[in-house]
Formats: sequence, C-alpha cells, structure tokens
Amino acid sequence: MKVKHLVLRAALGVLLGTGAVVAPAQAQEGIYVPLMTYRTGPFATSGIPIANGMHDYLSMLNARDGGIGGAKLIIEECETGYDTKKGLECYEQVKSKNPVVTNPWSTGITLGLIPKASVDKIPILSMAYGLSASAVGNDFPWVFNPPATYWDGLSMILKHIGAKEGGLDKLKGKTIGYIFFDGGYGREPIPLLEQLAKDYGFTIKLYPVPVSEMQNQSGLWLNVRRDRPSWMVMWGWGAMNPTAVKEAAKIGFPMDHLVGVWWSGGEDDARPTGPEAKGYTTLNFSAVGANFPAIQDILKNVVDKGGSQVASKDKVGESHYNKGVYNSVLIAEAIRNAQKLTGKKVVNGDDVRRGLETLNISAARWKELGLAEFGSPLAVSCTDHNGHQSAYLQQWDGDKWVKVSDWIEPMKDKVQPLLDAAAKEYVEKNAGWPKRTETCDKAS
Repeated sequence: MKVKHLVLRAALGVLLGTGAVVAPAQAQEGIYVPLMTYRTGPFATSGIPIANGMHDYLSMLNARDGGIGGAKLIIEECETGYDTKKGLECYEQVKSKNPVVTNPWSTGITLGLIPKASVDKIPILSMAYGLSASAVGNDFPWVFNPPATYWDGLSMILKHIGAKEGGLDKLKGKTIGYIFFDGGYGREPIPLLEQLAKDYGFTIKLYPVPVSEMQNQSGLWLNVRRDRPSWMVMWGWGAMNPTAVKEAAKIGFPMDHLVGVWWSGGEDDARPTGPEAKGYTTLNFSAVGANFPAIQDILKNVVDKGGSQVASKDKVGESHYNKGVYNSVLIAEAIRNAQKLTGKKVVNGDDVRRGLETLNISAARWKELGLAEFGSPLAVSCTDHNGHQSAYLQQWDGDKWVKVSDWIEPMKDKVQPLLDAAAKEYVEKNAGWPKRTETCDKAS
C-alpha cells in the first residue's frame, strides 16, 4: 500500500506532495501523528474535507506556533479507502514509529483496532463514531469517542422528532424509518432505536443500504413511499447521502422529516439536490463557517501559502472540513495535556492517553483557541471517555446549512444503562479482556 507522507514544517507550513522523499518519521525530532484517511473511493466526498480539515489545523499550529509546546508535529497519512482490511494494514505500517494516537475514521477499522490498543500502548481517537460502549473508560482505557456517541446522537434526533410531534408520548403508533449504511457504522445505533421504540410505542422500519447500492436507491425509496413512515432517520456516509437526499425529494418525502446524524450533514450531501433539498435536517457538533480566528489563521498560514489540498478557499469552513478541525483540536489539546502531566516536550502514546483522559475544553478554552462557540463545552474523565455532549440541528436552506436549534442534550438516562450493559457484554465475550490498571489523572 502506498503511504503519502505529509511533514508539517513550522517555518513554511509546507505540505509535501505525494512521492516526496522524507526521512522516516521515527527518525525525526517531533511528535508523530498518523492519520488514516480516504481521498478515493465511494466515501471520498465525505473523507476529503475531513482529511483537509485535520491536516490544515495541524499545519497551522506548526506554521504559527512551531508545533505544540516546542515540539513539531509529524504527520503521515495512509489511504484506507474506508476499507477495514486496508485500515488495519495502515496501522501495522505506522505502529512501529511510535505514534501518539490512532485516528481510524471508520467504525469497522476501529472495531478491529480496539483489542490492539492496550497491547501496543497507542490510544484510539474515534471522534463521534466507532463502538459506543467504548465511552465506558473503566473497560476501555485506551479508546476515546468524544464528543458524543451514536446512541447520544440517536437520542437527540428522537428528542427533536418528539418535540415536533408535541411530545415523545405522541410517537405512539407512528412508524419511523431508519435508512442506514449496512455496516458497523449504520448498525451501531439499532439497539437503542429498538429500546426507544419499546419505550415510546412507535414502529421501526429498517432500510439498509449496502455499499453496492449506495448510488442506486430508487427501489428503496419507492418502498418508503409505500410504507409512508412519519419520519426518516438517516445514518449515511459518502455517496449514499446525496443519493438518499435526491431520491427522498424525488418521491416527495417531506424534507424536514428526513433527519440525519452528523456524518450525513456535509454540503456535498445536500448540494447536488439544491433547492429541492430545502428542509433536510442533520445533527452537527461543530460550527459551520470560516469566521473564526483559528480558521482565519489556517487561511493565512496554510491555504494562502499553498500548504493545503482544498480544491478552493471556499471549501474551508464547510461542515465536514470543520469536523476535521475539531478532530485535530482534540489531538492538540490531548498533546498539551500530556506535556503538562509529564513535563516532556516529545510525548508518547501512553502520555497522550492520559492527555485524552483529561480533556476539558470549556467555553473559555474554545475562545482561547480562536474557536469561540465552535463546539459545546467538552469534558472527558477516567470513567467517561466520551463526554455525551450536546449537538445542534442544521437545516439546508436550498444553498447552505443554517443552524436551526440550540444545543440539544442527549437522553443520558436512556443511553448510559445501555452503554454500561454493552461494555459488560463486550468484556464478557472477549475472554481475557484486561482489567484497567492505568492510573487516573485529574483534569487541571
């Protein structure tokens, strides 16, 4: 597998191109942060802006600040194509180079890496994706999935639907459709959906979309028209999303009753349908737009100097791009915490695990980072590796995403018992799963 090296240099903020010859990452002085990305294949429309956001924020820190705490960041990108086998191959390629964190960017890859994390001493950051149960820090001390699990997200969507219907009790007797990518990602929220259906008396209709049918959903949406669900919830990714939005509009489904998770809310998910997608709604946990000092610093120090792979400047600040920025903020804050905890400039994976476990990004800290109101306050702890933070709803106005709600808290009373049960089940099914021996640091 070809690996593309991206070395971020403080003085120039230069992003080296494919084929550039660089010294091995482990031989350079700095903090090694590998990223698994997918710029090709059926998921590229979603993967490219996230990869750009991640790289550009870290590039900006090198160009503007000389790295983090006096240590440069060394980035190595490995193309997975959102394929689990390729993702695991990428991991094997980079793990000998002392990475401080792994970013799988796929639920399937994440599930494959979870058993390896504690053995290799490399923490996994699966930001708002992956195994929801890994939020339970006592059982998964090396896995982190802030700011919210898929189960949190589903509960927020149900709160929104309930509010529109006049209360959750009004869902009784209704049918809610669930269209989802037929893989680990799409199936992850189903246990909670089934529990909520029992609790509130609604019927679920499942509409799985296999990879081979992501761009051929006409028959599925004819079934939706026949079944006439009151609402449709979408857990899509890549080429599945714009196809679903277009087909929903084609059958005349009320677009404001089609609600997606945060990964279904990129501009390229709604833009191809244009004005006919007006009303389509999704969750989001990071703000949209480039009007933030930190993102202006990205434009000044990286994009304007040719150090970004964005196709055009107007792509900076789009929904998925900003999720990539958010991911890199978490990495950077974990590294800063690790440096404070250890007194070292160049930290390792064990140090950054401690840094992730003490993440505490308050509203004031978001502002200090040049990202005021970019995300809701986030706090992670030894027992809670997620935070279960709020998200908001964005709606397509025919041309762009517009924020249409305040921050919505998840149904923690519904989610946490299921998370605890799922974590217990995972441990019991995996004989010899190690008990936590890692010490607990307190956030400063």
